[in-house]
Amino acid sequence: MSSRSLMAANWKMYKTVEQSLAYARELVRRLEEEPVFDVEQLICPTMPALYPLVQRLAGTSVRVGAQTLDLGQEGANTGAVSGYLVREAGAEYVIVGHSERRQLYGEDDTLVRDKSVAAAQARLTPILCVGETRDQRQAGQTDAVIVRQVEPVIEALASDADLVIAYEPLWAIGTGVLPEPKEANRVAEIIRQVVDRIRPNFSRQVRILYGGSVNRDNICDFAAQPGLDGALVGGASLDVGHWLQLNRFWREVRA
Repeated sequence: MSSRSLMAANWKMYKTVEQSLAYARELVRRLEEEPVFDVEQLICPTMPALYPLVQRLAGTSVRVGAQTLDLGQEGANTGAVSGYLVREAGAEYVIVGHSERRQLYGEDDTLVRDKSVAAAQARLTPILCVGETRDQRQAGQTDAVIVRQVEPVIEALASDADLVIAYEPLWAIGTGVLPEPKEANRVAEIIRQVVDRIRPNFSRQVRILYGGSVNRDNICDFAAQPGLDGALVGGASLDVGHWLQLNRFWREVRA
């Protein structure tokens, strides 16, 4: 298990370039006054804001990632943004297989696997998102879904690839309804078992995050779970003050 927590902000389709830069300026100013140690902060902005944000945060402790990528490197693919281009813009991470991509854009497990491999080949760390629907949970299929989503990625990644896995049950995203923190911890352990079955001891370097309606009221409950290494945060990351609170609460619980 990684010794350093990761807090990842997924801004989705929010914030213009100017708004993103204003956020970054305020974040850096506050971190200079009160640094958040032992927590790696990652911001995943909209694609137009990716390069400007990388430039603004250069030299700081805050990392920048992309929210998705397309397959290939260069070519006649209108509207596509490859991992190569994302990396050239300065990103270090990329979210892969987020539930909204799976549901709204039809990304299946095979495409998510291929995108994870493409990310690693572009020297990006994929944040692989996995999770079950409400119907699947009620049918007792959570573990089977997690195994099905994790296995092909671990089998396909090169042995030297970095990886983050985010458990984000689809029924919890943006709903305010969350799994019990102990249940999220149990699923994290299932993920580690799958990883180690395919690649022994690899899970020691894989950070596992929880994602889905994370906010200042529940973050401490998830931080208290030993199997979780951080959180993937949506709406609660859009305000600088709220975002820093989440990071500080996580740090205090894990201290």
